[in-house]
Amino acid sequence: QLEGKWFLVSVASRCSHLAEHSHQLEATTVMVTVLDRESLAISTFRKLDGICWEIRQRYLPAQAPGRFLLKGHGYSNKVDVVVGEVDPSSFAILYYQKGRSISVKLYGRTSQVSDAVMDKFEQHVRAVGLSVDVTYYFPTYGFCDSADEFHILDGEL
Repeated sequence: QLEGKWFLVSVASRCSHLAEHSHQLEATTVMVTVLDRESLAISTFRKLDGICWEIRQRYLPAQAPGRFLLKGHGYSNKVDVVVGEVDPSSFAILYYQKGRSISVKLYGRTSQVSDAVMDKFEQHVRAVGLSVDVTYYFPTYGFCDSADEFHILDGEL
């Protein structure tokens, strides 16, 4: 259901880095490939200082369908990823939890989603105790489709 190209539309998070750098958000796309029927290969494309980068990650299957584990370096560096709601043709709402902090991300098959989808996203955001003041919207232009071999990062968040 998640396979293919997605656009990062919005993120709700109390992440201080996001708050401090929200004026520098870059258009972001994600390519999802299903590996070995369960784990997902995620390639995130975004600009950094005007250069397109690709960040590669692998979401490993967790205890239940729609749940994944993103492992970083070190024991405490793991992120639980849960698919909150998805319509494979138009949007996906995912929860990312690391320790006690949680963020909610809205992805669209296009860079802009309908008001109805935005309402659903805001309901999910409120359900985990976040609010509009920690919700950030990503640009709808200036996307990267690829990165050269020198601008690929393998790894964690």
